[in-house]
Amino acid sequence: MKKNSIRLEKILVIQTAFIGDAILATALLESIHQSLPDADIDILVRKGNESLFQQHPFLKQVLIWDKKQSKYKNLFGLLSSIRSTKYDLVINLQRFGATGFLTAFSGAGITVGYDKNPFSFLFTKKFSHDLDKGLHEVDRNNTLVSWFASTLKRQPKLYPTQQHYERVEVHTQKAFICVAPNSVWFTKQYPEHKWVEFLNQVPSVYTIYLLGAPGDAVSCQRIKDQIITGNTVEILAGKLSFLESAALMEKAAMNYVNDSAPMHIASSMNAPVAAVFCSTVPGFGFGPLSDKSFNIETTEKLSCRPCGLHGYKACPEGHFKCAQTIGKEQFLEVLSNRF
Repeated sequence: MKKNSIRLEKILVIQTAFIGDAILATALLESIHQSLPDADIDILVRKGNESLFQQHPFLKQVLIWDKKQSKYKNLFGLLSSIRSTKYDLVINLQRFGATGFLTAFSGAGITVGYDKNPFSFLFTKKFSHDLDKGLHEVDRNNTLVSWFASTLKRQPKLYPTQQHYERVEVHTQKAFICVAPNSVWFTKQYPEHKWVEFLNQVPSVYTIYLLGAPGDAVSCQRIKDQIITGNTVEILAGKLSFLESAALMEKAAMNYVNDSAPMHIASSMNAPVAAVFCSTVPGFGFGPLSDKSFNIETTEKLSCRPCGLHGYKACPEGHFKCAQTIGKEQFLEVLSNRF
């Protein structure tokens, strides 16, 4: 059967993991829309991530799963809603049982997911999810639609509205860099004192914006208090929405991030980005995808690195050399060579 002869009019994409995973899923939306421009596409995300898709041009509906309040009651409510929509195709980007359950019993004509999902034996089509083949996560996701999509997009994409751009316009009148210094995981987070060493060397022509979630503001304040140069430093952590942050990062001279959600926000805007990899490595397939992307890693050969896919709350070896041995010169070199 020719790819363009498959009739798929109602499609649901499921990605209820964290912010970065939801952003990477947008590349799949681009692939689907490119091949099926008239299809109605819905996405299911965890509560808190729905604002990423505000006024998204390709989405008909954003379904939300509240995992914190009445998790399984809400799951069965979603199943009822999904079944009533009568999707032609459900695509599950996750490898866990709950979303596998939704997929398998969705009532969709075709169900697709990864073979590691415990419900994959009930899927119409299943594909492998291999971390050791050098593929980026968007490429792994694209395999799930490769059987019908004529074009596969590698670039995740968010769509800030004109209002989002207007809200950050006051911050974009001068040359600036964005720094998102925090991560949920300690071993993915470049240490505060190392950020300070770098930021105290940033040319004074640049305003420095410290980004993050509301809970990151205290850490950002500690960093700001130790910057002794003449740079203007402003804490925007907790003050911008996801899409406002995306609009701001698009205009930055450089965005410095950890291996975390802000890296994927930068990629979604094709914004210049320098991603710091401490305990993790780009080879896992979650690195930046902007045209101007830089990976910053230790140059030392450490037998303990990488120590895990997602990071830890503390360095298993107690020395955290994967972060401590990254020098400020590596950050400054990116800024001077960004063109």
